[in-house]
Amino acid sequence: MMYSSLQDFLKEGKALLVKGPVALVFVEDEVEIATTLRHHLQSGFKAVVALMPDAFDLPQDVRAKVHRVPFDCALEGALTEAVNAVIAAAQPGCWLYYCYNAEYLFYPFCETRSVGEMLTFHTEERRDAVLSYVIDLYAGDLEACPGAVSLEAAYLDKSGYYAQSRKDPETGHPRERQLDFFGGVRWRFEEHIPEKSRKIDRISLFKAKPGLVLQQDHTFNDQEYNTYACPWHHNLTAAVCSFRTAKALKRNPGSTFDIETFRWHNSAPFEWHSRQLLDLGLMEPGQWF
Repeated sequence: MMYSSLQDFLKEGKALLVKGPVALVFVEDEVEIATTLRHHLQSGFKAVVALMPDAFDLPQDVRAKVHRVPFDCALEGALTEAVNAVIAAAQPGCWLYYCYNAEYLFYPFCETRSVGEMLTFHTEERRDAVLSYVIDLYAGDLEACPGAVSLEAAYLDKSGYYAQSRKDPETGHPRERQLDFFGGVRWRFEEHIPEKSRKIDRISLFKAKPGLVLQQDHTFNDQEYNTYACPWHHNLTAAVCSFRTAKALKRNPGSTFDIETFRWHNSAPFEWHSRQLLDLGLMEPGQWF
């Protein structure tokens, strides 16, 4: 299904935004568009929406299954404005998800369970949002893959992740059950990363509700949405495995010549399986078995 604009999608696609889950994939460039869309279709989203420039092409098999919306991600604040427009148009309680191209959602046991099953369990735990960690992926050989993207030879950091308390700017005290998470390529090459972009936590999956607003730092104006767990026990978390940072660092003239390789002694081949991410502690199942 093709739409003429985001406003057209919000008007004509209202039936999609009733229960969800709906995936919003923001396409910045032509890198791995089809694989990103196929991955989220296979995850079990009820609808996958590709927000992308008209100039970018899609294979026929993907084109027939996704909802294509003309969109320019290059404008500052474009993603947050679009997500907030979808939130406002969706039925309260509709599960939404957002990511960029060359980003792939993983959650506990995703090989055998759909994203809908995971969210049903999460809803039963009275949770309205899922904390996810953006795990940097990168090509192991930059000579063979100068753009830093390789699905066949992808690597990730198996350690080097840490968290800091998130302070309330009004009180100066740590916010309850909220942390800022760091690590991966953004941590190792932080001199090339703006400070506001160094965090790796993102509330990728969440329920729409009246008045909910996504902010520029990937947090919401409802502080409970930004928590990593409920007050009584740990909840499951997810991972968004992403080539986006490595891709940008090699594309940026200010950093590309400083980076001969992203690999270091704590690099490991990415296995494209939730078990690896669980074993490394990069997401957790909570009470879901």
